[in-house]
Amino acid sequence: MPIINLQIHRSLSTLSATADAVLADKALTLLKRHPYQLNSLSSEFTPEAAFNLLLKAQSDQTLTLKFLKWAQPQPFFTPKLKCLTLHIFTKFKLYKSAQTLAQNLAVDLPRDDGNFVFSCLKETYHLCDSTSSSAVIDLVVKSYSHLNMIDKAVNIVNSAKVHGFMPGVLSYNAILDSVIRSGRNNWVKFAEEVYNEMGKSRVSPNVYTYNVLIRGFCGVGDLEMGLRFFSEMEKNNCLANVVTYNTLIDGYCKLGRIDDAFKLLRDMGLKGIEPNLISYNVIINGLCREGRLKETKGILNEISRKGLVPDEVTYNTLLNGYCKEGNLHQALVLHAEMVRNGLSPNVVTYTSLINSMCKSGNLNRAMEFFDQMHVRGLRPNEKTYTTLINGFSQHGFLDEAYRLLNEMTKNGFMPSIVTYNALIKGHCTGGRVEEAVGVLHGMARKGLAPDVVSYSTIISGFSRSQELDKAFDTKREMVEKGVLPDTITYSSLIHGLCEQRRITEACELFQEMLSRGMSPDEFTYTTLINAYCTEGDIPQALRLHDEMIQKGFLPDVVTYSVLINGLNKQARTMEAKKLLLKLFYDESVPSDVIYNTLIENCTNIEFQNVAALLKGFCMKGLMNEADRVFELMLQRNHMPNEAVYDIIIHGHSKVGNVQRAYDLYKKMVRSGFVPHTVTIIVLVKALHTAGMNEELSQVIENILRSCRLTDAELAKVLVEINHKEGNMDAVLNVLTEMAKDGLLPNSGRSTYGQ
Repeated sequence: MPIINLQIHRSLSTLSATADAVLADKALTLLKRHPYQLNSLSSEFTPEAAFNLLLKAQSDQTLTLKFLKWAQPQPFFTPKLKCLTLHIFTKFKLYKSAQTLAQNLAVDLPRDDGNFVFSCLKETYHLCDSTSSSAVIDLVVKSYSHLNMIDKAVNIVNSAKVHGFMPGVLSYNAILDSVIRSGRNNWVKFAEEVYNEMGKSRVSPNVYTYNVLIRGFCGVGDLEMGLRFFSEMEKNNCLANVVTYNTLIDGYCKLGRIDDAFKLLRDMGLKGIEPNLISYNVIINGLCREGRLKETKGILNEISRKGLVPDEVTYNTLLNGYCKEGNLHQALVLHAEMVRNGLSPNVVTYTSLINSMCKSGNLNRAMEFFDQMHVRGLRPNEKTYTTLINGFSQHGFLDEAYRLLNEMTKNGFMPSIVTYNALIKGHCTGGRVEEAVGVLHGMARKGLAPDVVSYSTIISGFSRSQELDKAFDTKREMVEKGVLPDTITYSSLIHGLCEQRRITEACELFQEMLSRGMSPDEFTYTTLINAYCTEGDIPQALRLHDEMIQKGFLPDVVTYSVLINGLNKQARTMEAKKLLLKLFYDESVPSDVIYNTLIENCTNIEFQNVAALLKGFCMKGLMNEADRVFELMLQRNHMPNEAVYDIIIHGHSKVGNVQRAYDLYKKMVRSGFVPHTVTIIVLVKALHTAGMNEELSQVIENILRSCRLTDAELAKVLVEINHKEGNMDAVLNVLTEMAKDGLLPNSGRSTYGQ
């Protein structure tokens, strides 16, 4: 009985094989003569018939591709058939079609760990005429790697090696590239293991292998590891290409090592590798990051000499750099040039331009750039909207800020905590602190937890408006919500207490701040120094000054201004002079302390402090010291303004240094400044007394030609001098000018210098 069953089974198999062969032959006939009739066979076509047909037709590329085009969507097209097709595609060098099919195979078998696919590849490899097993393995591994199925790709490689197939460098490169791009936690160790496995399998790394590894390590800031692989590729006689150098140059730039990047750029030329535009763009980006914008001009010139043309990346990088530097003029020039050359700024660049315009208060221009984005088909992002909302909020246009907030949400962007903090700051800046509190609570209702910036801004607002009870209530609320106060929180409260001359409480809060491990900043120290100066406790103020330096905090212009002002009030001019000169000599003072900010505006408290110091020098006849400060300003390219010139000319005129006073007057006029009436009076008197008639005539001529007569004192002095000299023509000329300006001589005295 068993023998009869076996015979029946063999007979059925034979009949089935015969039927599949007949079906395959029929399909081949239709393919050659009537391909459109193939659909008539779809219901009865089997995987075995498809195998039969592909094996018979595999040497005829046209016929095979016609069949596969029809067969691939059919239900009988099994994974095993797909693997056979991969061999056929590879044999025909149809790598793109093969990769697409391999990716479909991977997606269709989500539970397979790669072993089933490999077994199908191995089995079908022996059925067809393919001679390149590694090419198929490489292609499949690459497809799995592109889909980020890294573990499955590794399994296929390992199975291939066990069964005598030799995956090539393409397989290893694909896995390395995928694992590095994935950023998985253990990618460094994994990449090193893959690289070491290449050596064990005697697969030589190529330039792409090294480029992938160098890119990966440089991307995470491990430049030394990148350089190690660079050195290794040179040892292995693997020639680096422009991609290798560009990656390392970028690595140097991201670490701020621009000079090393420049050296590598020059080394490229020595090795016969011509830098491309990407090379230069990377350098330009590095220079912009480090604020070395002036050096980018040399790079642009070199780009031009090499016959290269700056692209959108070049312009966008430079525009962002100039915006961050605050050089709005140059940013606008570049923007115009970029548009003229048919290039378009990207969203990041437009956001930088908008941010710069908002900071400069030019909100109309900011909105023009915002509108340009829409015209150019660019979609503003969350940062763009937040930048505009912040700009309008800071300048008091809260209605427009809220309009933009509504537009932002309608366009699918959820306001972030940064957006809400901008609105909170806008309300506080405008003195509408209670409304800011409403925004804070609104955030919480929308599921967005306020942060330390949110609370500190409101605390600062209450402190500035002298509502300290509410400020301290807000501090308690933030602590209850689990938000810890920071330096700005404490500094704002300390400032509020000092404004109310509650210095004891301010000091207690300062000690609490220190006990919580928080470091005071320059603002904290300056606030307390100012409070002690106001109370007349100069020794304590100086002690805090020394303490802040010992703790590594650098006093700034405001700190020194406060101390100078306090010392002057105490008539301690020599100590004030030492502190001022410390701005120039002490290395503990930042190099970017600009003296001119102290004398920028007569109404500015910082100017009044230093103006008072210079005035003190002049009143005491310390003109050598005054000159020393003045010359140091010039040496450091900090140009004096009208106020400084007026003070120092007045001082020299009073002590009889008439020639020096006249020389300073000429320098002042050449600089385009108009001397104050009081300055002219004292200088004219001094020149007349010294008998310097030519110089006196020149001053009078300049006055009548360019100075607006805004004070009758000047006219009176000129009339008196010319009357004594008997020069009635000059007297009449002065009186004519007086009449034009509606002035009459008067006997009022100037209080300057009193």
